[in-house]
Amino acid sequence: MNLILLGMPGAGKGTQAEHLQKKFSLANVSTGAILRDVSKSNTPQAKKVRQFLDSGKLVPNEIIIEMLVKRINEKDCANGFILDGFPRNLEQAISLDDASVNIDRVIFLRISEDEIVSRMSGRRVHLASGRSYHVIHNPPKIDGKDDITGEELVQRDDDKPEVIKKRVEVYFRETEPLLKFYKNSQINFNEIDASKPMKIVTSKILKALS
Repeated sequence: MNLILLGMPGAGKGTQAEHLQKKFSLANVSTGAILRDVSKSNTPQAKKVRQFLDSGKLVPNEIIIEMLVKRINEKDCANGFILDGFPRNLEQAISLDDASVNIDRVIFLRISEDEIVSRMSGRRVHLASGRSYHVIHNPPKIDGKDDITGEELVQRDDDKPEVIKKRVEVYFRETEPLLKFYKNSQINFNEIDASKPMKIVTSKILKALS
């Protein structure tokens, strides 16, 4: 089973990918992780990737697709894989299709912009451990303090409302057109209400996959 998870930043794609990975023994394939791993190697491809990354330019789609195809042919993808965060735009979706990468189902986690801003701007993080809280949905025992160490929690810069809105603008401009592309394709497409509690969203995804 090869899946694509789509949705706004903060819609819960990463969390749901973890559940699906464990439930179905799928590989969670991240193009960001692939780029980091390849750039650390000493291959001609790695040198090309580093040139783009070092100059702050986007790595061309053809290189990303080439690396992705190589990655999904590794042993841990034998039962299938989940693409979380890729494709990001229509051009990448078409490139994926042209490369004959077989996708069985697309799961779109639908959520409103207001809910995203509320959800992400309320997030607080303990930087040393990565533990995450939410001022409303998952508050710490003591306001502003980590439950384990008692150290200060912080709001990351990319969780501030003005930054979130910019990320959402990019999503609407680049990623939203993917929905029409996949709805009109031969691939099974499921739209899930991601504003519900995490467990309910998970159960709806599992029902769609059954």
